Amino acid sequence: MFTGIIEELGEIISFEPNGDAYRLTVRGPLAVSDASHGDSIAVNGLCLTVVDQTADAFTADVMQISVDMSTLGDRKAGDRVNLERAAAVGDRLGGHIVQGHIDGTATVLSIVEGDGQRTVRISLDAEHAHLVVRKGSITVDGISLTASAVSEPGAAEQWFEVSLIPETLESTTLGFRGVGDRVNIETDIVARHVERMLQREDAR
Repeated sequence: MFTGIIEELGEIISFEPNGDAYRLTVRGPLAVSDASHGDSIAVNGLCLTVVDQTADAFTADVMQISVDMSTLGDRKAGDRVNLERAAAVGDRLGGHIVQGHIDGTATVLSIVEGDGQRTVRISLDAEHAHLVVRKGSITVDGISLTASAVSEPGAAEQWFEVSLIPETLESTTLGFRGVGDRVNIETDIVARHVERMLQREDAR
């Protein structure tokens, strides 16, 4: 489990095919400072397992389905990625409950600069639009954020907006995302459980 509070901007060292999967190596001194084989580290919101490490980098195997569902296939050596170690029992939950199991990708539709903040509008597909509410939690590239606005139900184009403070722009990859870029999305686990319970009630 993660909290969506990014600890470090890592750098991809390599991302290469490895049989029917891929092998990803990321430089992240903080992420590996107390990591061991088998530990979980979220990379742009994807929960990956450490299979090898050095003093300042770690390697993880990535299944094809994870590449297909995420933006990892767009990444290359030298790209920056958001890193977060798994939450420890007793830690403060600074963001919200994040599983590291993304729902898929979305596209940055617009960016508006304001006084001390940047408002970013991001697309939503019909499958997940009803799971995002104004002032609710949403994870974008592993970052715990609050939806500051959402499209109206039934609108032709479904979207949500997040308002980013300078700290988020400086400390995460959202600081250099532009219109048309894809991002990884994970909707709130509580909303997904509520949806499932309602589906069961409707089926009775």
